[in-house]
Amino acid sequence: MNAAERVLLRSVTMWLLLQSLLLLASCFRSAAAFPKGCYPSEEEGLKTFRCSNARLTEVPRDIPNDTNKLYLDSNRIPFLPRDAFRDLPLLLELDLSHNAITSIESGAFRGLADHLRSLDLSSNRLVSVSKDAFSNLKAKVNLSDNPWLCDCRLQELIRTVDLAAGSSGGIVCDSSAQEEHVGKAFLQVIANTDFCNVYKKTTDIAMLVTMFGWFAMVISYLVYYVRQNQEDARRHLEYLKSLPSKQRRSEESSTISTVV
Repeated sequence: MNAAERVLLRSVTMWLLLQSLLLLASCFRSAAAFPKGCYPSEEEGLKTFRCSNARLTEVPRDIPNDTNKLYLDSNRIPFLPRDAFRDLPLLLELDLSHNAITSIESGAFRGLADHLRSLDLSSNRLVSVSKDAFSNLKAKVNLSDNPWLCDCRLQELIRTVDLAAGSSGGIVCDSSAQEEHVGKAFLQVIANTDFCNVYKKTTDIAMLVTMFGWFAMVISYLVYYVRQNQEDARRHLEYLKSLPSKQRRSEESSTISTVV
């Protein structure tokens, strides 16, 4: 091997070593960017990002934007803010089960409507959620094992989402305006009770009572006003009668002129 070949071989070796070091540094940098307990993997040909049991208190940032399956289960996340997953255009499955979620802002799942096919929110602390939080979402949603308040809002939510198979029985009334509903599956309750119609009737009755109250006040005031004027007129007539005749006629003429 001549000198030129040795120089070329050495150059190629150094270049390969440099590329290896850069790749290794990139890997370390990527790993360091992930929250503790989170790591990427590949499952069944799908890019997966797992943060199960990572003691998270919020949805982590820097999730790879090519993630297909995201596991955030068994953490301490208390709520989902607006646009929490907007940078995940390829997300197919999202597991948020066994957290401490009590509220979901409208727009939390914005950007996922066209491709997300599975959303697990089971075993959280959801009591009431607006249907707008799931607007246009086509995913199969698991809402079981939450302390739901059974009312019109939950009824509208159930009509909006596509429930995951076998999960409907786990949506149980933890509280309700009617005590007999507590502890029963919500779908069983709404088979005989329309919460939204009950709410509408209650609202209508409240409006009628309010209107009747105002009407009664107006009538009472008019009656009082008429009676008060009659009393004033009676007193004035008695006063006129007590005056001497000439002065009385003058006062009466003055009164008539004023009335006219």
